[in-house]
Amino acid sequence: MTLPRENPLFVGHQAAVHALHNAATAGRLHHAWLIGGQHGIGKATLAYRFARWLLAGGTAEDLSVAPDLPTARRVAANTHADLLTIERRFDDKRKKMQSEIVIDTVHEVGKFLRLTAGEGGWRVVIVDGAEQMNRNAANALLKLLEEPPKRAILLLVSHAPGRLLPTIRSRCRNLNLAPLADADVETLLGFYTPELSMPERGKLARLSEGSIGTAMTLAAEDGVAIAGLVDEALEADKPLPPARAQAIADVLARSEDGYTVFMDLLRAGLAKATRRAARAGTGGAGRDASLAAKVSLWQEFARMEREVVGLNLDKRAAIIVALSQLPNGS
Repeated sequence: MTLPRENPLFVGHQAAVHALHNAATAGRLHHAWLIGGQHGIGKATLAYRFARWLLAGGTAEDLSVAPDLPTARRVAANTHADLLTIERRFDDKRKKMQSEIVIDTVHEVGKFLRLTAGEGGWRVVIVDGAEQMNRNAANALLKLLEEPPKRAILLLVSHAPGRLLPTIRSRCRNLNLAPLADADVETLLGFYTPELSMPERGKLARLSEGSIGTAMTLAAEDGVAIAGLVDEALEADKPLPPARAQAIADVLARSEDGYTVFMDLLRAGLAKATRRAARAGTGGAGRDASLAAKVSLWQEFARMEREVVGLNLDKRAAIIVALSQLPNGS
């Protein structure tokens, strides 16, 4: 899928678009905005869309800028002098991505904001994955938020705004993006994956729970087929036979991200089953114990996924273990 800085396509989140447009055109543009919401729903795409619009002196109410304009091309190439993106960086010494945004990276913001705007307009800083700042980096950013320069704006993008310092959140105007409607996800899938049939797009939209990023991952990993395996496991009235569990694990092991997709869908399915059982509201103490067991299992699967991916453990074995732990009639 196109990188957010390159992406001229934007669907949904009209209230957020209107809030940004109205604040800018009324001369009441706050110096810092916190764009929050679940993974893959267009938060970073919105941040870059607004940055392009500001830097280009845009007027369109939908914040669109023609992709062939010089400003749009420079933003897409990450070469615009008045735009700075802060995110986790590659550690050249350790030859891997940093696990967090560090203070040295945030110090770049201070240096950038002390410069005169290269094109005489706005200076824009996008902090992508703001919740990944460590404590020192967050405190450094807080100082910048307390004394913002004129004609400068910071756009903080976060999957988990609650992990940010309360003092950072209080200095930002909050834009909390809701999950996309299924119809919007289907529309985007039509642009990004025109080879998929309409029924496949509809299935992926429902599985994605409002995230085009998730839908695209599912499309790349044959998510419809993997969802079928999840349904088979959850709908069985008893644990799958060992041979069948091993066969499922073998299929998923052939795919680079098959394990992660399967575990994510398994936990989502388990959560839906738990919510259905909770809404039913019958069953007394036995029902309460069953709900508690499902919640505990959901937590265990999340822990298992993190450890298997983080420690590069045997994914095939982990799938077999997960299938063996499912309660009958989940």
